[in-house]
Amino acid sequence: MPRIAVIVVAAGSGTRLGADAPKAFVGIDEHSILRHALDGVALVGDVQVVVVAPSGREGDAVTETRAAFDDRSDLVSVVVGGATRQASVAAGLVAVWPDVEIVLVHDAARALTPPDVFERVVAAIDGGAAGAIPVLPVIDTIKRVDGGEIVGVVDRAELSAAQTPQGFRRDILDAAYHDPATEFTDDAALVAEAGHPVAAVAGDPLAFKITTPADLVRAAGLVSRHPSPAPSLTHAPVIPRVGIGTDVHAYGGDGSLWLAGLEWPGERALSGHSDGDAVAHAIVDALLAAAGLGDIGTHFGTDRPEFAGAHAAAFLARTHALLGEAGFRVGNVSVQVQANRPRFAARRAEAEAVLSAALGGAPVSVTATTTDGLAFTGRGEGVEAHAVALVW
Repeated sequence: MPRIAVIVVAAGSGTRLGADAPKAFVGIDEHSILRHALDGVALVGDVQVVVVAPSGREGDAVTETRAAFDDRSDLVSVVVGGATRQASVAAGLVAVWPDVEIVLVHDAARALTPPDVFERVVAAIDGGAAGAIPVLPVIDTIKRVDGGEIVGVVDRAELSAAQTPQGFRRDILDAAYHDPATEFTDDAALVAEAGHPVAAVAGDPLAFKITTPADLVRAAGLVSRHPSPAPSLTHAPVIPRVGIGTDVHAYGGDGSLWLAGLEWPGERALSGHSDGDAVAHAIVDALLAAAGLGDIGTHFGTDRPEFAGAHAAAFLARTHALLGEAGFRVGNVSVQVQANRPRFAARRAEAEAVLSAALGGAPVSVTATTTDGLAFTGRGEGVEAHAVALVW
């Protein structure tokens, strides 16, 4: 009998994903999020697996488990989840076999989690920990915000982003779930509330949670290039890929003109959700298109208030990170600006340096032209930019 059980929580609605099905049953490619999660769990070894599914989708969950585990399907069962994550985990715990010593709770939405993350969690518990969770360091600068105003900075050295699977000694998790007084968003908090220290082990960038459409695009891109159950970020694709991007912004914004990552005092500002930098936005679209990761609206749409008023460096640095997480390197970028103003000649090298730095040093070339008075750019109504990006 297995000494380890994995509860795969797949009962969420996935409202933020905007799909017409519960999140776990949305497709990444020809397979669902749940199927990819189960394929990863199947690599861990002979463990009991309890899938917690939404009411009415039990049959679909059984189909996915049989496809993932094949001749080991006797190790897998499906139960119906509750109204909250905590209630769903409690339902899964009831189905865990009596001889199980360690229980791992894993979110199906972290569908690409590599098997070695599971192994590190189990090793920590075997080493004496009551519980263990995988974490990643927080790399973004974290601000305290009150009413739309920055009121302080949080020391990110003290912060880590929690992932799953979260693992615990069976007796400790059972006791914590026996009569919880508070609703928690993860199991580690519930166990800690019961007075047990929880160890931290190294997480993995692939264990990201599929929550938004942008996350789904990222997962699909990873799976398309690394079709095994455990994609790897250590081997970049060997065939270069090319993407194109175009962006247009009209004059009429507030403040200064920002274009190609530079401020242009005395020039008319462009309108837009951010700073209207058509050059930076065209580069973002070209890079995302080359990597198959969607477009600028997918990752930086108007539903992302943190990018309101943001400049090129924020867009390009985040895009560079998205490509890196998906296993890509930026080769080079070429962008052409079509506008009567500003005059780029004197600041071309400065613009190229700023844009290149935001992309981790990848070379960026900028050219500029007018349209001989033709169209909206010739009439001085706005700026148009076209970019081509090479990645591999």
